Amino acid sequence: MQPVLNVEDVRQVEDALTRVGVSISELMHRAGSALAHEVLRMPDVKEVAVLAGLGNNGGDGWVAAEALMKRGVRVTVVTPVEVDAIHSDLARVVAQGARKEGVGVMVAPPRDQLEALFAQADVVIDAMLGTGFRGEVRAPFGVWIDVVNNSGARVVSADVPSGLSAQTGLAAGACVIADVTVTMLTLKPGLLSDAGRDACGAIVVAPLAEQTERLAREADPVAWRPDLEDYIEVIEPPSSAVDKFSRGSVLVVGGSARYPGAAMMAAKAAARAGAGYVTLAVPSAIAGIVQTHMLEIPVIGLPSGEDGCFSEKARDAVETLAEKRTVTLVGPGMRVNAATVSVVSRLLETEVPLVIDADGLNCLARLTSGKLDDFPELLRRKDPLVLTPHRGELGRLVGLADTPPDSLTAQMEAARRIVWADGGSELCVVAKGSATACVSTELALLPKPGPAALATAGSGDVLGGIIAGMMAGSHAGVESLPLLCALACEVHGQAGAIASERYGSRGVMAGDLIEAVGLAEDAIERQISYDAE
Repeated sequence: MQPVLNVEDVRQVEDALTRVGVSISELMHRAGSALAHEVLRMPDVKEVAVLAGLGNNGGDGWVAAEALMKRGVRVTVVTPVEVDAIHSDLARVVAQGARKEGVGVMVAPPRDQLEALFAQADVVIDAMLGTGFRGEVRAPFGVWIDVVNNSGARVVSADVPSGLSAQTGLAAGACVIADVTVTMLTLKPGLLSDAGRDACGAIVVAPLAEQTERLAREADPVAWRPDLEDYIEVIEPPSSAVDKFSRGSVLVVGGSARYPGAAMMAAKAAARAGAGYVTLAVPSAIAGIVQTHMLEIPVIGLPSGEDGCFSEKARDAVETLAEKRTVTLVGPGMRVNAATVSVVSRLLETEVPLVIDADGLNCLARLTSGKLDDFPELLRRKDPLVLTPHRGELGRLVGLADTPPDSLTAQMEAARRIVWADGGSELCVVAKGSATACVSTELALLPKPGPAALATAGSGDVLGGIIAGMMAGSHAGVESLPLLCALACEVHGQAGAIASERYGSRGVMAGDLIEAVGLAEDAIERQISYDAE
């Protein structure tokens, strides 16, 4: 697994490296060399422009410029001030050295001169604003960003694309859209989510020192990015000695007259994810129409009210059904009222592995008046419990309905309020967004996110079904619950990629994801086996 550190913790790693004999000056030279190395890996690079800021990020760019020049590349560094006026002492020293060696320098050029430079450049190195950047881009960097993004040149960013927050993944204004981001020491959360997903391009981690990995792990990472081989722990070995019962059973509880399809999609996804036996429990008012669409999956109609939702009489039947299944998923499409809240409450009291999604989470928010972290006894149990909120649902669960989490780091903070209140290893919050975090008391995992095609109605219902189906067939313990959930997220993402190939990036619907789930699981397992060899 790769550690993901908050920006402030990365600075602690830098300080720790200086204590073991790696100076900031040496780190800058290694960072610049890493940038130059990535540029030289690109084909047909003869001319490079470097946009250098006034701090240490700019210093990295000056070092890269000198290294490239010594390899025969024509290099011009663009700086907003004269070299001798650069703010950072260390950056000024390396800039002076590069100029002395013959690196070309262009000071505060007008826009047309910058456009002409980029028109000739094969690659532009973005070393303007580093991980300490916050807020809005100031002049002249805003103009520089606009020009580089419109230049058509390949772009390599140093540490983080300028204008992007390395902590949140948000950009208050324009930010560089890079082809490659060479991030120093370790991953940062903002590179992996929100605007970072479009801005960073391919991400290359440059550790810079052999001690970095150890120090990063000791710095209490905010999260971890699993490698494919990490999932071996929760993948069941292939066997022909199975039947539908040994592959586990799933009960899906949901649906309403207004939203009959959500529960159907979740049930189909659970079956596609490998559950041997799936049962769908819906309000009796829609059982007939649901059954016509579910030829392979038994549909059970439970007492419903005049509104087409479950009535309170459904509680006992739901409990009885759940006790006979390996995993129960509750919530998709069932709406929120007193009766559905009572159904969710009863399932929480029942000692069965449970996944709560969609309106099940909204019922939980109503049950706790939006303060789930104040009711740890409600979630504390022996069996696995997975909550799968998107940012809006997560906000409603922790009293942030009007200001839901707006970044990956904010999602993780809100999810941790829930899991730390519970304090048990049986709980995992799958906080969904442009990047998803699987958060437990011990760690947060950031599975590889899927394509934009996943941003379609019903996609979350499919993910809930995948999680339930994979839980049903897994023999991994509760300590592996976050890893299993992360794998389910990667299957979901791979299904999105397969569906995109079939229907186009904008043409994917949730049902298309379901049809690709089994293929996605096989593809990931083949890749894991290949990497492990």
